[in-house]
Formats: sequence, structure tokens, C-alpha cells
Amino acid sequence: MNALSALAPALRRPPAQGAAGQAKSPEDQALLQKLQARDREVRAHEQAHLAAAGDIARGGPTYTYQRGPDGRMYAVGGEVSLDTSPIQGDPEATLAKARQIQASATAPADPSPQDRAIAAAAAQMAAAASLELARKQASDVAPGRVDLEA
Repeated sequence: MNALSALAPALRRPPAQGAAGQAKSPEDQALLQKLQARDREVRAHEQAHLAAAGDIARGGPTYTYQRGPDGRMYAVGGEVSLDTSPIQGDPEATLAKARQIQASATAPADPSPQDRAIAAAAAQMAAAASLELARKQASDVAPGRVDLEA
């Protein structure tokens, strides 16, 4: 999105359009190509998150848009909201959910810094759930007995 920020002044001027509604200056054509490529990239990125999220997604992707020199709106950013809360009293379910959060956060080919931060937080949630699960399993074993099934 940083590369597109530099293009913002070009987006504020009125569109120069030909008869078919196409931008006609070389600068407008270049900007249009960049916006179209960014739109495809953003939509694929967010769809990868959504596909991996499954039932922890809180709806579909939301996008931020910029108007191109052709007057159309192009996605330049997006997000998929996830339920990242642990499942109280169920460390096994919390561990599974944390793994699903990590999978969703890292699903795109090029995860963003925010995606990596979410994956790291999910890894911490998984570690806490694993610790809680180990404590629970240890407390289920009576003192002086060895649980051979564990």
C-alpha cells in the first residue's frame, strides 16, 4: 500500500477518459494498471485468509478502496476479522482454534506484518493452552501412580 500512497495526488485530479471510459494519458494508464494489479493482489490475499479461517471468520473480507483514473473503485487494502478468543475451560479446543488462527494468518503467499503478529499471538495462545492441557492431564493422574496412556 505504500507504493500507492505516492500515487494519491494522481487520484485526486479529475479522470481523463476516452469515449469508452478508459483513462487515456500514459500516466493514467500506468496508474490504472497498478491499481488493477493491487486490487487482484488484495482480493486474493484476503480470500486466502477467509478460506483458511473456516468458522472462526466473523464474516467476509472488508476492503478499503481508491478511485482509479477511470472512475472505478479498486481495493488497495483489506482484512478478514477473526474470533481470536480462547475457549474458556477447554484447552484442547483452544489449542485447535489457535492452530486455525495461525493457519489463517499465514495462508496468503506473502503475509503482512500484521498477519505475522496475529500468527505470533496465536502461537502464544497455543502454548498457553498446551501448558494448561499438560497441567490438567497431570492433575488427572493420582499421586504415586503412573498413567501409561499419556
